[in-house]
Amino acid sequence: MSSSARIVVKGIKVFAYHGCTRREREEGQNFLIDVELEYDAGAAVRSDDLSLAVDYDRLASEVHALATENRYNLIETLAAAVGARLMDLVPASRILVRVRKPEAPMECEVEGIAVEMEFRRTPGG
Repeated sequence: MSSSARIVVKGIKVFAYHGCTRREREEGQNFLIDVELEYDAGAAVRSDDLSLAVDYDRLASEVHALATENRYNLIETLAAAVGARLMDLVPASRILVRVRKPEAPMECEVEGIAVEMEFRRTPGG
């Protein structure tokens, strides 16, 4: 039996030094990272066993570590690195990564900037 599950981890808060401006790279800023993933949870559901499920605590910790241990000019590059890491880490068929930059230095006032990237596992891959 296949049981598709969707896990959403929203607002992984990270203070990091990503950006193109000198201020962003020297002073840093807050980022919020959201991850949505879909996977076949049938075995985990039948056994009620965390080792067969996606451990969202580990998932959030991996995202946090990746975002704080590296520096990127573009949040697109950060989103791509997160997606690639999670595709290696979990058996997801689809992963959506959203990197939000609520304090982006801009000429006009905005509520925030976000980049979304979607990753899909190819059949047999």
